Amino acid sequence: MNALAATNRNFKLASKLLGLDSKLEKSLLIPFREIKASKTACFVECTIPKDDGTLQSYVGFRVQHDNARGPMKGGIRYHPEVDPDEVNALAQLMTWKTAVANIPYGGAKGGIGCNPAELSKSELERLTRVFTQKIHDLIGTHTDVPAPDMGTGPQTMAWILDEYSKFHGYSPAVVTGKPIDLGGSLGRDAATGRGVLFGTEALLNEYGKSVSGQRFVIQGFGNVGSWAAQLISEKDGKVVAVSDITGAIKNSKGLDIPSLLEHSKEHRGVKGFHGGDPIDPNSILVEDCDVLVPAALGGVINRENANEIKAKFIVEAANHPTDPEADEILKKKGVVILPDIYANSGGVTVSYFEWVQNIQGFMWDEEKVNNELKTYMTNGFKDVKEMCKTHECDLRMGAFTLAVNRVARATVLRGWEA
Repeated sequence: MNALAATNRNFKLASKLLGLDSKLEKSLLIPFREIKASKTACFVECTIPKDDGTLQSYVGFRVQHDNARGPMKGGIRYHPEVDPDEVNALAQLMTWKTAVANIPYGGAKGGIGCNPAELSKSELERLTRVFTQKIHDLIGTHTDVPAPDMGTGPQTMAWILDEYSKFHGYSPAVVTGKPIDLGGSLGRDAATGRGVLFGTEALLNEYGKSVSGQRFVIQGFGNVGSWAAQLISEKDGKVVAVSDITGAIKNSKGLDIPSLLEHSKEHRGVKGFHGGDPIDPNSILVEDCDVLVPAALGGVINRENANEIKAKFIVEAANHPTDPEADEILKKKGVVILPDIYANSGGVTVSYFEWVQNIQGFMWDEEKVNNELKTYMTNGFKDVKEMCKTHECDLRMGAFTLAVNRVARATVLRGWEA
């Protein structure tokens, strides 16, 4: 089942629990706007001069899913195989994620079909500026606020900010994930990983446990996974295995995370780290542990490996890491899953803080950012648990039901009529 089908399935289950009107349900599923490459829809064609003087065209698009609760929010990815269905699913997922986090946003997502590794910095800048020229009247501080995603980063956001400001005046709140010098928020780099820590603490506390002494396995050692590992280690959690695209390592006594971070930075991956034994990356998800943290790709936990998973808890730091069939298998095994729309919402929450700081023109120190993030994550978990009790459901359905209910209420209050 692909990401869009899985997201729609969870939405419809939550809608059924809430007893939503069928017309309202359909309204909440249909994106507000799509600007994409399609035979039946408009698309944004971005033609730029390459460094060698030739012209090259790229297709960009933006899916804007819902704005009932506030401006739409979501990343822009640069990837050669940007999949419209996946981006549509991620735009919808952002609607539910921001609602679970209880921040005043809706959902959006977008990107350009290109390989950033094959483009020079100047070519990437020209491409970003042309894309911004094409969509500047569709994004905005109170309309749609992009952020970095796969293949993009703070520099990309800086170019978007600069180009957008040529049309609308200086508007730092039009994007988040910016460089600090241009109004980016302190604590943003670690935000998703820190949110994973706070969510894990809230979950374990429900079972009379703490991070300290628990054994963690982390699949993915990029930004989210590495920050989660570092913060978990600082709380005396034992990270016994990690993996990334270069390989996987294991140490049953616990990996030395500070040393691993240095090694990974120097060698661009965990492969070759002497503080652990190399293992098959395909086995990382079924290693013996208390808490499994998938922090890489979607769909990695499926019916083929779900029965072999030994973890008691799964914290979904990635988007869509568990497919619906695996969900059912793990539920029967008694494995508790902290769902992605809550577990990895730390990033968008601190993006919201950045937006607030830009609008106010008053920047926060890092301690305030982290304290506010903990408050939002802690309150979010309590809200999810309340929905679980009300509807007698698991955490995933509790989170989706909470999100759909908030968006549906906002939609009706704004004057929607069935």
